[in-house]
Amino acid sequence: MELEARRLLAVQRVAEGWSQKDVAAFLGVHWGTVAQHWGRGDQGLKAKPTPGRPGLLTGAQECQVLGRLGRSPTEYGFDTDLRTARRVAEVIHTRFGVRFHPSYLREWLSARNCSPQKPARPARQRDQPGIDRWVARDWKRIQKRPGTHAPTSS
Repeated sequence: MELEARRLLAVQRVAEGWSQKDVAAFLGVHWGTVAQHWGRGDQGLKAKPTPGRPGLLTGAQECQVLGRLGRSPTEYGFDTDLRTARRVAEVIHTRFGVRFHPSYLREWLSARNCSPQKPARPARQRDQPGIDRWVARDWKRIQKRPGTHAPTSS
């Protein structure tokens, strides 16, 4: 729909007297693209349905799934906070009745900039007071200092 609106806007601007180059600069496209839109006519500007099988989840359902990823897996009855593709698939199946294979779900999540993750928690043996002491006392002493640049002969 957005592309169709941009095409119609391009044709409208040219009809109003804008040059094709000015319209192209305004829309951030090549001037030849505007010329193609101008020559197509009304039916050639309409959006066409994309081929292929429709998705198993609607757009609203996808948003719900992605929103639920921020919650802890223990809220869904799992023993630990480890979020795996298999667990996310179980939650989707329980909530929406749609089955995803965990391998596909990893790709599906990656395409949406998400990934199954381990919980972020510090290591048990981490000694934060010791780290703070080391940074305050030793880090400045061992930190690399910029060298002095003496002129070199040529």
